[in-house]
Amino acid sequence: MAANPESAAPPAPEESLDRKSLLKAFAASLTGTSLEWYDFAVYSAAAAVVFPAIFFPASDPLTGTMLAFSTYAVGYVSRPVGGIIFGRLGDRIGRKKVLVVTLMLIGLATFLIGLLPTYNNVGMVAGALLVVLRFAQGVGVGGEWGSAVLLSSEFGDPRRRGFWSSAAQIGPPAGNLLANGALALLTTLLSEQAFLDYGWRIAFLVSAILVGFGLWIRLKLEDTPVFRAIEAKGDAPNAPITEVFKHELRPLVAAVLSRVGPDVLYAMFTVFTLTYGTTALGLQRNQVLIAVMIGSAFQLVCIPLAGAVSDRINRRLVYGGAAVAGAIWSYIFFIVLAGKSPVVLVVGIVLGLLTHSFMYGPQAAFVVEQFSPRLRSTGSSLAYTFAGVIGGAIAPLMFTVLLSAFNSWVPVAAYVTVACVLTLVGLLLGRDSNVQEDEDYLESYAEIQTVRAGA
Repeated sequence: MAANPESAAPPAPEESLDRKSLLKAFAASLTGTSLEWYDFAVYSAAAAVVFPAIFFPASDPLTGTMLAFSTYAVGYVSRPVGGIIFGRLGDRIGRKKVLVVTLMLIGLATFLIGLLPTYNNVGMVAGALLVVLRFAQGVGVGGEWGSAVLLSSEFGDPRRRGFWSSAAQIGPPAGNLLANGALALLTTLLSEQAFLDYGWRIAFLVSAILVGFGLWIRLKLEDTPVFRAIEAKGDAPNAPITEVFKHELRPLVAAVLSRVGPDVLYAMFTVFTLTYGTTALGLQRNQVLIAVMIGSAFQLVCIPLAGAVSDRINRRLVYGGAAVAGAIWSYIFFIVLAGKSPVVLVVGIVLGLLTHSFMYGPQAAFVVEQFSPRLRSTGSSLAYTFAGVIGGAIAPLMFTVLLSAFNSWVPVAAYVTVACVLTLVGLLLGRDSNVQEDEDYLESYAEIQTVRAGA
């Protein structure tokens, strides 16, 4: 019997892949992650401009901000829980099933935050409930990233992994853009009191519609060809976490460190600037939110561009160059803000997020490439979540503490520099892409399909 041509030829090169499935995977990774990061980012923005007033009003303004950022950090600390649970399941049962569950988890948590009573209603119980739901958000995001990256990268040509895996990387700026846009619109349409009373809730409650749309896309998609090849070969790991720590510890360390700089830099330009701009510079809330939105809009183009550039130039070189540029720009950014100009703030954030984009665009591909295909979900998820704890989780809080203790931006910029140095160390420890690993599994899968077709 003649072999099925689609099964007989190894589907590694992009030309031989199902183009429709490839585009659906890219869209599912992009839209789903964007929707989840809308949920996560709307909390981040609210933690800077809303929560100190409605959940921690008994404190002075600075302490209230620190407490709000502490709840922000909970969402990062809980990510390893999601990474451990869902990363393992991504290697055991598949990428698609994990993505459906994580989207539902973070969507429900965000919706419930929009229904929470405030400090004036139930006292500190409100803050405790906020922490619980924030923890659930973090678990969902921690389990989301690894499988979302694999969904798009494993459907695409491994030689263009930088571009295809950037689909999930567009999620944070897209979600940030939507979240800050929603908050900016609400603060424009409503009075200060109306916004604090009920307006902020609308941005959280509308997530139910967005998550429903994301689920519709993901439920219609098959799992990745690479995972199906691993499953058909019977090569799925029984104890993926143990295997990663036993056999791929150096790749894990490299991937974790590579993420610290981008996480800290992103926290400075999208979260800390909301507080710094309104308190230290005396700018209006909407002016700062709009500046962050403009920077995020530029990232929608810059991130996939950076991923594509890293496919043509050594990925670690692109990543490392951006880390150096980000460290340098963090000093220039604060210097030029001395004039307290809203226009300069926009330019400063755009250029800061540009350096972030050229780290973040290649990042997903770099992290994925550190691990063997059968351990990718676990390894990538652990790296993503562990880095979040030591990077993005404490960064906004540390920025606030440093600014308060020294009454200067210099320690803040120095903190960013240290984070970028850690990223450079991770890049030095890491390895370059090895597309042969994917192609071997796909060739094996094609042979199995040919045998089954002829049976």
